[in-house]
Amino acid sequence: MAASCMLRSSFLSPGLPQLHHQSTSKPNNGIHFFTPIKATATNDAISQQKHRRPADENIREEARRHCSSHNFSARYVPFNAGPTSDEWYSLDEIVYRSRSGGLLDVQHDMDALKKFDGQYWRSLFDSRVGKTTWPYGSGVWSKKEWVLPEIDSDDIVSAFEGNSNLFWAERFGKQFLGMTDLWVKHCGISHTGSFKDLGMTVLVSQVNRLRKMHKPVVGVGCASTGDTSAALSAYCASAGIPSIVFLPANKISMAQLVQPIANGAFVLSIDTDFDGCMQLIREVTAELPIYLANSLNSLRLEGQKTAAIEILQQFDWEVPEWVIVPGGNLGNIYAFYKGFQMCKELGLVDRIPRLVCAQAANANPLYLHYKSGWKDFKPVKANTTFASAIQIGDPVSIDRAVFALQQCNGIVEEATEEELMDAMAQADSTGMFICPHTGVALTALFKLRNSGVIAPTDRTVVVSTAHGLKFTQSKIDYHSKEIKDMECRFANPPVEVKADFGSVMDVLKSYLLSQNSKL
Repeated sequence: MAASCMLRSSFLSPGLPQLHHQSTSKPNNGIHFFTPIKATATNDAISQQKHRRPADENIREEARRHCSSHNFSARYVPFNAGPTSDEWYSLDEIVYRSRSGGLLDVQHDMDALKKFDGQYWRSLFDSRVGKTTWPYGSGVWSKKEWVLPEIDSDDIVSAFEGNSNLFWAERFGKQFLGMTDLWVKHCGISHTGSFKDLGMTVLVSQVNRLRKMHKPVVGVGCASTGDTSAALSAYCASAGIPSIVFLPANKISMAQLVQPIANGAFVLSIDTDFDGCMQLIREVTAELPIYLANSLNSLRLEGQKTAAIEILQQFDWEVPEWVIVPGGNLGNIYAFYKGFQMCKELGLVDRIPRLVCAQAANANPLYLHYKSGWKDFKPVKANTTFASAIQIGDPVSIDRAVFALQQCNGIVEEATEEELMDAMAQADSTGMFICPHTGVALTALFKLRNSGVIAPTDRTVVVSTAHGLKFTQSKIDYHSKEIKDMECRFANPPVEVKADFGSVMDVLKSYLLSQNSKL
């Protein structure tokens, strides 16, 4: 495989160890063997930092000029395979399941990564934040060695996603939960408005590489409840790769539907639910040269895990007590676990947080499985929920999610439609503008605070997976009190007033008195 490019001029600082140039020859079976690498610093790399690239050179060309190789590698292995398993696949193979039909996982050569200590990796990742150097300006690709170490930077398709805001929810935590250290990780503040960008940049970059290698890939396809299709279509459009989207008819918001259409995707609106679309896309990709982009494909989880690393980085490598993640197809809860666990194993931190997976009660197979004591898993028929992106009754990543939660002593909670909409309205009233899925996660937080599981001083992170602007109709319906069988306790409808000074003054005086009484 071609060695990856690493920009020496961009991420080195005085005293920071470098990766020396290594041989790119392949040993037997294509497996890389590793030799010790000395940690040094050079004046050349430091001096290059001080000079801007030539005016006629773009950032990709600059990356080529500073290309160097390393001995990091990754491959597909059966998920949770035992130490005696000898089954593995190159990431350049088009494969989605193991020989037994189980899930695959991306396995990194941890021995090679461990040749550098935790302080090295912390300094390296910190040095890339806020830069425009290709491709490290991305929150995903700033961790390139831990994501797709062997991909050439020329093949990467990125919108400099990630590096999303970690917001101190001061008023919400204090007013509604009595908490002092509540944070919201706004993954929805991203290129297409959801966390799915983190995984899609990785998947589409690998597809871009495969196409350049003349692999049989004509396009990329996915089944989607909205956000996956938005991310896929945007990144494919950037790379000039055809995208095909299967959407359940009349089950996603117009804001979500318009994104793949605007980005030129070939969109099929199918009269079924997400699970039906997922079954169809699996069958289609087995017959046609269309690369499967759903989270059955473990490449996406490599990008999504960087959000966990980013949380630690934003806390200056301190570990929170709790991280709460909405769950539908359940790849994300495993991705967060994997990111945290990788940081622990490589010495960046000494522990991992407890994870909470939050599900909508109308689509809660993991919650029911958890409440049964992890006995036999049973899919459910997902009912309609305002949290449409997690309206999934037969999640692909159920095994991954169970493993992650068991490893971190995790918890699963659920939210009814009224609970999640009320939580969303309460959060919005304190200055946020969150999606219904974040309302599911906040409901889980309410329940765990009320039961005393989460303490008032526990540092807690709620992962917000999509931007509230994608779900304006649900907010309009709530504040208009037009949702059937829902009280909408925190609705804030506009007040209709006659167009005269006296009427306006009367209404304003009444409002100000009511506000003054709350002080």
